[in-house]
Amino acid sequence: MNNYIDALNWRYATKIFDKNKKVSPGDLEKLMAGIQLSASSYGLQPYEVFIIEDEEIREKLKSVAWNQTQITDASHLIVFASYTEISEKHIEAYLQTISKARNVSMEELAGFRTMLQNTILQQSKEAQAIWTAKQAYIALGNLLSAAANMKIDTCPMEGFNAEEFDNLLNLKEKGLKTTVIAPIGYRSVEDQTQFVPKVRKSKKQLFHLV
Repeated sequence: MNNYIDALNWRYATKIFDKNKKVSPGDLEKLMAGIQLSASSYGLQPYEVFIIEDEEIREKLKSVAWNQTQITDASHLIVFASYTEISEKHIEAYLQTISKARNVSMEELAGFRTMLQNTILQQSKEAQAIWTAKQAYIALGNLLSAAANMKIDTCPMEGFNAEEFDNLLNLKEKGLKTTVIAPIGYRSVEDQTQFVPKVRKSKKQLFHLV
């Protein structure tokens, strides 16, 4: 546990990445597993994740993200794209996955299907979009923690034109929208932010034991 807390103290929102250092394929697989294993409401995972290494695509994305250099200097750019709405097909696909993974019939999942239909599908499109975005942020948290544990740097970012990201990545036609992004890689020795003390609320300010 101490190692995990040490890793969280070590991490920070990296401002300057070393463009010459790359995350290895093996470590990238581990980070992907960390995202894949993230908790989500109902286990539905109403988002998809784009891992972008292509330099030309990242240059275009940087131009619609206030030219923040992390997007192009990091090893990879992780884009979390949440569903714009949840439909019957999403629920059916999820139930099929459960049926296969747990070796249960679709008939046995009928009650769960009804519950999902009576909750998620009854929400407005706007409410669904808010809910799916929240789930993507949970996955982002898993990425940040997993990366810190592996001494891989990250920088969660909301400073970008989401609509332009959607256009450049052809997300609208997939029923997706860009929610949050996170460059991953290794900090540059030139990034002075790494030496600045971490500032957080004190435990007394943050926690209330009732």
